[in-house]
Amino acid sequence: MITLTDTAAGKVKELLEAEGADELALRVAVRPGGCSGFSYEMFFDGDIAADDEQATYGEAVKVVVDPASAQLLQGATLDYKDGLDQSGFSITNPNASRTCGCGQSFS
Repeated sequence: MITLTDTAAGKVKELLEAEGADELALRVAVRPGGCSGFSYEMFFDGDIAADDEQATYGEAVKVVVDPASAQLLQGATLDYKDGLDQSGFSITNPNASRTCGCGQSFS
């Protein structure tokens, strides 16, 4: 299961509040494709399956991951940076043997 930093959890909470959708969860998934073989996908989701892995971070930020993606995200961390040279969400994944320049794809 992926871990969220406090900064990432705070930003997700902020985005949920802006949407007025506190009941939704952040779904993190791995899909085939991208420059290196797999790509990350993140979106707000209200449809949680019985076999989804779930965790709560920060102030009630719920994260869900499907079982297939959970295997590829084991030990991964989602962070959020807001600076001049780097801004946005980023995933650090120890399971990735190779990443591409876009930062959204790995193998």
